[in-house]
Amino acid sequence: MRRREFVAGALATLACLAGCGTATRQAPSFSVVPGGEAWIPIARALAGQLKRDGVVAGGTQLTVTGLSTLAAAEMARSKTTGTPLARLVGDVEVLVVASASLFRAFDDFARRLIAEPGGTVLGGRPQGESDHLLFGLVARGLGADARVLDYAGYPTTADAAEALLAGRVGVAAGPLGEWRKRLDKGRVRALAVSSAERVEGLEAPTLLESGVRVDFADWCGVLGPPEMGERERAQAVEVLDEIAESAQWLDACRTRGWKPLPLSGDDFGVWLASEISRTREVLKDLGLIDTTCWGSCVRGH
Repeated sequence: MRRREFVAGALATLACLAGCGTATRQAPSFSVVPGGEAWIPIARALAGQLKRDGVVAGGTQLTVTGLSTLAAAEMARSKTTGTPLARLVGDVEVLVVASASLFRAFDDFARRLIAEPGGTVLGGRPQGESDHLLFGLVARGLGADARVLDYAGYPTTADAAEALLAGRVGVAAGPLGEWRKRLDKGRVRALAVSSAERVEGLEAPTLLESGVRVDFADWCGVLGPPEMGERERAQAVEVLDEIAESAQWLDACRTRGWKPLPLSGDDFGVWLASEISRTREVLKDLGLIDTTCWGSCVRGH
């Protein structure tokens, strides 16, 4: 049971912050990154899994984090700190247009983006977050100038949908789960999905099928403290692997609409380094950061 103790402590504390569970007397604290509220349901599910396994809370702090925090750190010129443990789940993103849009297929949009990158207003959640990053990756994949994209950021997907249906936005991006009802009702159409494989029940190609080498998700994962020892790290990875493979966790993913994206240990560390590099480059393409003198410029760039 010892190998589970530190994981339970951190996750149970977050679950309490989220109003779940009764571990308020536990000593450990949990670092919730800015904007981390979106990941509380995931932490709840993790804590619930450990509770069902009869785990006793311990003292190590873990952080549930994800792509939006990574991007925010890059824009703030701060380093992503923590020991990579595991990627858990992600949201497949979708590019959508209003049902009456002249963009009948992704290729129509691609031709317009190449010919006139700033000619179509693009929409999604706030600037620099996953929806904006996806448009930057699409532009990069097509060889279009991402710096001149006309992107309108909205507080929520619902706000972006309202703008799309009102004609203030030509193409929008966002998590498939948040667009699904509008797609099912025929109010919007999907041009493409960001996953490597097609989504069952949705008539839309992948970006890869459409000639854009992008496999993308708004992912969520777990980091340990920067000073985490190797033994402690190995124990954490083992516990998270067990959770990711459990029937209860997979059921929670189906219920919540999360796409399991299990990746842990060294493999996650290598992938995370690549994801940080990709995110930095697309933020540079979008004109949101200047990496010409990253980390050494006396002017503080």
